[in-house]
Amino acid sequence: MVENFRKFKAGPDPFGRTWDVEFRWLQTGISIRHADTVDVKFEAAPDGEPKYERVIALAHPDLLKLSQATGHPLTDPWCMKIAALHLENMIESGEDIEKTLVTVRYEEMARCAKELEAAHA
Repeated sequence: MVENFRKFKAGPDPFGRTWDVEFRWLQTGISIRHADTVDVKFEAAPDGEPKYERVIALAHPDLLKLSQATGHPLTDPWCMKIAALHLENMIESGEDIEKTLVTVRYEEMARCAKELEAAHA
């Protein structure tokens, strides 16, 4: 599990590479692209390569539903951690890694939230 969600290594990816990942910002998607999301931006790339922008979009209605289901308050740090775990999974699986903007499905958000809860238990 990632220990520092602001700067971490992820991988290996399907090609055996380890990625450097850095958190950049978190903001509501409505302010930048008229979407009802919380957008979390990271810069990520395999070791030694130029970093690429990756924006993980968490749908606000799904976050509210997940917050209610888990009893966890909807906070910026919680959103950042869910997004970081999803990005880590993208890197390790190779799924959607070529995309700059990825909207996370509710089921994946729930998996990440459960992983966070288990790590803090």
